Amino acid sequence: MTVTTPGLHHVTAIAGDPERNASFYVETLGLRFVKRTVNHDDTKTYHFYFGDGEGTPGTNFTFFPWTDRGRRGEFGAGQAQATAYLIEPDSLEYWVDRLESRGVDVEQSQRFGEAVLAFEDPDGIGLELVASEAAAAADAEPWDDSPIPADHQLRGFHSVTLAVPEFAPTASVLTNVLGYELDGESDGRRRYRAAGENPGSVIDLVETDLERGRMGIGTVHHVAFTVTDVEAQERWRDAFSDHGQHVTEVIDRKYFQSIYSREPGGVLFEMATTKPGFTVDESIDELGSRLTLPEWLENERAEIEAHLPPFDHESIGSGEH
Repeated sequence: MTVTTPGLHHVTAIAGDPERNASFYVETLGLRFVKRTVNHDDTKTYHFYFGDGEGTPGTNFTFFPWTDRGRRGEFGAGQAQATAYLIEPDSLEYWVDRLESRGVDVEQSQRFGEAVLAFEDPDGIGLELVASEAAAAADAEPWDDSPIPADHQLRGFHSVTLAVPEFAPTASVLTNVLGYELDGESDGRRRYRAAGENPGSVIDLVETDLERGRMGIGTVHHVAFTVTDVEAQERWRDAFSDHGQHVTEVIDRKYFQSIYSREPGGVLFEMATTKPGFTVDESIDELGSRLTLPEWLENERAEIEAHLPPFDHESIGSGEH
């Protein structure tokens, strides 16, 4: 049976100062701080999740804060150039005013018939807000305590733009493994869309002459696509392998199960399940309120907390309404 993905599950990037990172995504962009845990592969590093009111798959931008003393990344080939969120078309001017009033430089443009606001977060990670009719179909849950009125809140992902040395190798994985189809081409950009045309179903490719990017603060670590369940995930493993791609075994990430494969252009792809979700260790009301650890790390809690960088969770408020 053919396996397909509805689109993006989450995007993970590397930040600097954790408080500055959390403040921007909560207080400026109005996302909920839905989970505060650690990088399972580097427990001296936080793993923050910012999403909608319930942390719905397809809304979560996650970060490994390396602190300001960490190594700066260098953008280049094999990296995500921009991560785009959906907004309602009527919210465009609201977001221009909000971002500019908070000192964020915004560039406005049109792309494939939709208005786009492009800007960067405090670490230089490329972000976009796309004013699209698709926002009305998004599954994102409003966050009651957001500084952004419900009508203007981010509605989950629209797309991710990947910068690659050449289109063909990456496009081959998108189309032959992930089931995406070429949806359009404009100004040197090729748009691919997952089956079903759901919100978050778009991947844009652009070619770059830059050398391979260097991972570090200010760069995206990986892009994750949605998998319905572990059974489907095994079929994804077969699909990657049949295409000649190296793919990992299934890895337990506590809130979802994952596999990873680096596509030929250099971008690390993850396939992540929708369950069990963020409420396995916190209620909806409690999301993000404490440091959560998976069972296999709980006996190391004291040591982990001692080595994590300073972070005043209570200082991250809801911002200005």
